[in-house]
Amino acid sequence: MKRFYLTGHRTFGNRGCEAIVRSTVGLLCKQFSAVEVLVPSDDVPRDAAQWSDAAALGVQFVPAYFPAYTRYWVHMQRLPFPALKRAGWPFPIPQAFKTMLQSVDAVLSIGGDNYSLDYRLPSLLMGMDRLAMNLGKPVILFGASVGPFEKVPDFIPAIRKHLADISLIALRESVSDAYVRETLGLNNVIRMADPAFTLAPEPVSTTAFWPVEQGHGVLGLNVSPVIERYRRGHQDLRTEIVQFIRAVVQNHDMAVLLVPHVVPLNGDSKNNDAAYMRPILDSVTDLGWRVRMMDSDLNAAQIKQVISECRFFLGARTHATIAALSSVVPTVSIAYSVKAKGINQDLYGHQDAVLESAEVNQTSLLDSLEWLRTNEQELREQLIQRLVAVKEQTVRAMQRVGEIV
Repeated sequence: MKRFYLTGHRTFGNRGCEAIVRSTVGLLCKQFSAVEVLVPSDDVPRDAAQWSDAAALGVQFVPAYFPAYTRYWVHMQRLPFPALKRAGWPFPIPQAFKTMLQSVDAVLSIGGDNYSLDYRLPSLLMGMDRLAMNLGKPVILFGASVGPFEKVPDFIPAIRKHLADISLIALRESVSDAYVRETLGLNNVIRMADPAFTLAPEPVSTTAFWPVEQGHGVLGLNVSPVIERYRRGHQDLRTEIVQFIRAVVQNHDMAVLLVPHVVPLNGDSKNNDAAYMRPILDSVTDLGWRVRMMDSDLNAAQIKQVISECRFFLGARTHATIAALSSVVPTVSIAYSVKAKGINQDLYGHQDAVLESAEVNQTSLLDSLEWLRTNEQELREQLIQRLVAVKEQTVRAMQRVGEIV
């Protein structure tokens, strides 16, 4: 029986992180038959409750290593001193964590876009992965987007060397693949799709929240507070979205389901899709059951089932859109980073289904919906064709993991 540790993960509050873990474990089980997978968690009881059959699959939740001074360190690395950018993780790591890594056969570094600048320099992750390498454990960057790092040029030599030392870099989209191969000049690279494309949906009752449909189906809509960081203009984003929803219901005779995908399990309102969208829902109560919000306590597999029942989907959270795309639901991605562009390029062969976060307003959202309506059948046919290859590509990537381990 092989034993793995998943670096780059901390919580199921982001259902996208949960989707990555669930699907990665599923792929490991198919490749190795029986596995033990150590899944780090900031809140073991809550994460375990999200996935009731995890133990039967060999999953063991363990406390995540995330020292309190991490935030101070990554903020300090923003100072204009090249030595700080190159320092990586200069702090000692507890013996208990070292002992845990010594017990595994390999480390899978997951989390999607951890090796980017989306969350500042990935110093702690580099430190954990480097420790595993120093212990002689293969480290595989699995299902990732990487870079770009040009905004911090002094960091590039350090991250290039680090990535070159990783046993295998399995990239989930073509933009990252080109960047790692051509810009960073690395060749320990293969292509795959995000592992969440293989996530199996879990049946769940939608009776309590499904909107009243009248003729033209349900539009699934996911918006998040993250969009606010990138948006241009002074008009309140939620006001624009309310106006968009009214137009969808009144002019297109469709229902709208708000789909929160990041909801902290401890109820924290920070970076919480449900908390962000609640005022939107409150502003359209006059539309009655034509506009509803999905229960925010569903797990990632249940949310995928809900999304699969929508006719169209517009989403800001990457894994909400992956749930839609992998369910053959025509989708427009509200993009704030390279990952959405790469994923759409790989699936559709273009980026016409990408709406930049900076451009989100009532008009652009209505234009996106009209584009989906016009191209609905063609998009479904494209997705059906591409998803077969996408899933095969991901299985082959896990087979490479098997060869390394």
